[in-house]
Amino acid sequence: MNQYPAVFWGSLGVIAASLAVLCFLMAPIILVMTYAFSASNVQTFPIQGWSLHWLHQALADPQVRKSAGISVQVACLATVIATLLGCLAAFAIHSFKFFGKDSAVFFLTLPIALPGIITGMAMSSFFAFMGIHLSFWTLVIAHATFCTPIVYNTVIGRLARLPKSFTEASADLGGDGFYTFARVTLPLVGSAITAAALLAFALSFDEVIVTTFTAGTQTTLPLWVLGSIRLGQSLPEVNVVVSAVIIFTLIPVLLVQRLSGDAGRV
Repeated sequence: MNQYPAVFWGSLGVIAASLAVLCFLMAPIILVMTYAFSASNVQTFPIQGWSLHWLHQALADPQVRKSAGISVQVACLATVIATLLGCLAAFAIHSFKFFGKDSAVFFLTLPIALPGIITGMAMSSFFAFMGIHLSFWTLVIAHATFCTPIVYNTVIGRLARLPKSFTEASADLGGDGFYTFARVTLPLVGSAITAAALLAFALSFDEVIVTTFTAGTQTTLPLWVLGSIRLGQSLPEVNVVVSAVIIFTLIPVLLVQRLSGDAGRV
């Protein structure tokens, strides 16, 4: 025991604690994904048999397909709007000094800093005050609202890390502002913009709280899952859908991690 330094045992303890926390977090997810392939419609353990029946039933369910289509459409539109607004805000705040800049940054990041229920209630109250009926487009606006800070924070972080010598060199070589932005700045932050868009899409696709307050009669895939669990209906299908959502959401998150790792070498 004494032949190993204290640092070794400390590092080993940290690794063991990290693995324990990871197992604690991943165990429910793995259990749900395992039940998705159970032959029984009752969730019992150990699982008696395996089948793809619930996968085929979920794919054939018209409500699941309709909800999935709405979720994808909302996530795509919200991502496009949030990416545009977030990038414009990041470039403006990074490039210019103006009165109220700190306040602008505060209000830009407020939707993501507040609890989702507060953002959802605020958006619902705003639409009611303006006389706007809850619909597909109110859902898109609500999702774009909390996705915009995600894009802004990601892009402004990359802009803050860019050496000023790049833009100064472009100016010294005769490049004007637009040329420098298009040929120097934009390519350097391109991976950050892509990562921000992917992260915004993932967050929008599986959002529940804000969606509950702003969806109206629209049913997204997370709302379908929540409703089915609440009513105790189609639980085997819910396991399949939840597994698909986890995998579908994990893909852009892994791409974001990859792009973030590439950005560290810029």
